[in-house]
Parts: sequence; C-alpha cells; structure tokens
Amino acid sequence: MNKNISIVGVPMDLGADRRGVDMGPSAIRYAGVVARLEMMGMHIEDKGDIHVNRPHRYTETENHKYLDEVVEANTKLANVVSDIMQEGRFPLVLGGDHSIALGTIGGVAKNVNDLGVIWFDAHGDLNTGETSPSGNIHGMPLAASLGYGHERLVGIAGFSPKIKPENVVIIGARSLDEGERELIKRLGIKVFTMHEIDKLGMARVMDEAISHVSKHTKGVHLSLDLDGLDPHDAPGVGTPVIGGISYREGHLAMEMLAEANILCSAEFVEVNPILDQQNMTARVAVALMSSAFGDKLL
Repeated sequence: MNKNISIVGVPMDLGADRRGVDMGPSAIRYAGVVARLEMMGMHIEDKGDIHVNRPHRYTETENHKYLDEVVEANTKLANVVSDIMQEGRFPLVLGGDHSIALGTIGGVAKNVNDLGVIWFDAHGDLNTGETSPSGNIHGMPLAASLGYGHERLVGIAGFSPKIKPENVVIIGARSLDEGERELIKRLGIKVFTMHEIDKLGMARVMDEAISHVSKHTKGVHLSLDLDGLDPHDAPGVGTPVIGGISYREGHLAMEMLAEANILCSAEFVEVNPILDQQNMTARVAVALMSSAFGDKLL
C-alpha cells in the first residue's frame, strides 16, 4: 500500500443544504487522524482545506441547490486530487457532504483508467435533477460520475463518464428513491443492501465486492459515507437511517480492503459534529481509516 498520503479537507455543506457537515474535516482532524496514521508508519502531508464559496442568499438552478458553488469547489478539488496522484501519493479526502465525490472521483479518474468504486452508503446517490425529491446535490454524485445528470456536474474535471457501471459496487444501501432504483436496474449496478449483508455476512459480501470491483480495473476508490453505519455507532450524520452496518462490520470491511491492497484513493464524508455525541462519529471515521490502511491488533 502507498504509505505517502496527502489529506485534503472539503468543508462543504451546500450539497446537503444542512449546516454542520462543513465542520466535518475539522472534527476528523481533531479526532487525531494525522497522529493515528503516522503511528502506523504513514508519511502524511495535510494540504489543508479547499475553499468553498458561501453565497449570501439561497440559490437553486433546475432543482440543483447551490449548483454554482458546488461545481466551483469540486473543480478545485479535482485539480488538487489529480496533482496528488501525479506526485505518486494517496489522496485521502475528508468531507463535507457527499457532493465532494464529484471532485474526488474526477481527480482520481484523470490518472487511473478504468477506475473501480466501492460506495459505502445508506443511500444510492444516483439521483439527477429530474428524479431528486430535494434538489440536494449530495444525492447525485454517483449518477453524475457515471455520466447522468446536469451537464455541469457531469463535466467536472473536463470529461465524462468518469467510471463505468460495471466497475461500481454499492454496500449498505437501505434507502433508495424510485429514480435511483430504476437507474440501478437499467445499468446493472452491483448493490449489496442491508438484506444481503444480514443474509450473507459482511465477509462474503466483501469477498464478492472486491472480486467484482477489481476484475477489470486498475485501481479502486473508496467513498465511505458515515451514514452507511448504523446511527447507534455513527450518530453525527445528516441523513441517518436505522438498521445499518455495525461498527465491527465496518472494520471488517476496511480490514479486508487493506488485505486486498486495491485502493488508490479514499474519501470519508458526511461527518456532522453539530449532530454528534462528543465527536463520536469523527472518531469512528478515524478508526475505520486506520483499518483501511492496514492497522491490525497483532
């Protein structure tokens, strides 16, 4: 595994249209992410935060809230992530709401042909402006990365599509909108809902997911939304859904990814300290990161 890691924070809450998640990068840093990874022998460069412009008034374009600001921040992020990749380092992006995946995937896919994506999330994030019930862009990044949605979201980083549906696996889904279900079926996207995790167990789910996502790819991006975990273990998220992945299941999944040694980039998103309990969710995020980078008890 690449031990040269560059951390980038994105204090973005406009994609979720709910204050607090913009403090996620600070909460994760406060939870000791740099010290934890350095103790594991990683060489950490913290590049600070991407600047996110905050409008003086609410804006919405064609059922896309804060479209201009989300596109601007993700364009900056894509450039920074691409530069990190070209330096031979591993980009670790801290959110911020999940709309930042637009920039992360854009920057990584510029440098990795046939990029695979493992998407841990209670939601599909496969809406477009036509299907979204809220207009919140944090519910659209996976669709846009696949080439579906508003042309300005799809066109971030200057090319589209950034990933192929056969190279994507969603894990932990338990809340999907009708338009998302239709797109999943039409594109044949591999989804492990909580039903499959309960029935098969996380070990088998990860075996199958890793095999699927690494079959025809040259690197895999991990996009982990903390609301993929059960709210009991990760209460500080903006859109909690009960019945999620347990703390131990999350660690097992990350440990198996580390053993597979397929990751080339990662992002951890949707930590909202305003809704949290004593920074618990940020500490969970840091613990999961350490497992993803190969931390072991013995």
